[in-house]
Amino acid sequence: MQAQPEAGGTGHGRADDWATFHTSRSTPGILPAILKTCPAPLSLKPLLPQLTASALLLATALPGSAWAGAAFNKTLELQGISFQVQSSGEGSQQQLTITTTGAKPPLKPIRQTVNGQVVGAEVADLNANGLPEIYVVVQGAGSGSYGEVVAYAVIKGAELSPITLPELTGANAQGYQGHDQFQVVESCLARRFPIYKPGDSNAKATGGQRQICYKLKAGEAGWILRPTSVLKF
Repeated sequence: MQAQPEAGGTGHGRADDWATFHTSRSTPGILPAILKTCPAPLSLKPLLPQLTASALLLATALPGSAWAGAAFNKTLELQGISFQVQSSGEGSQQQLTITTTGAKPPLKPIRQTVNGQVVGAEVADLNANGLPEIYVVVQGAGSGSYGEVVAYAVIKGAELSPITLPELTGANAQGYQGHDQFQVVESCLARRFPIYKPGDSNAKATGGQRQICYKLKAGEAGWILRPTSVLKF
């Protein structure tokens, strides 16, 4: 189905521009758990290839909810500045740490609690000022998997400056029940989610998909992601 701009949107990108935001979750504890089931330590060496393969197969087969609280660790680099994004913790909250290297003067690390699980991160320069931003995607607990973006911009000679993503309002919020995906597409942060019609179950939305393009704009108290176009698929 060809993407069409929704009312109030100018249209941005094409449907085939979109790629799913890949998650990066570690799966600690699987291989040690398998190894504990082996009676004789001396016989493990020839079995390691098979055990490793079994662990990887098990990790890919389990649903995302089985890995609630899984740690995230990813390093991204742009314009000579590197960001290491790490998360830890179990349950409905995690501890997020963002450490930068390469900035002059050095920037202090960001440490904060997030509601949900860190599932992805991207680096970009959406405002084209020659300094990068880091965008961390957090997926909330529960069947809705509501998405949130924790983002910071590098400010020359200062600390990392927070970037605000406003809540959905008006027509953009109609039929929204979570299941967000985020990805940098060209010069915008794209947000896509299914549209629910009255009577739809959480497992099956029948209203198509909505994709909102956010541009990074300067606000009175910092940087803000402003919606500039909307597509419906």
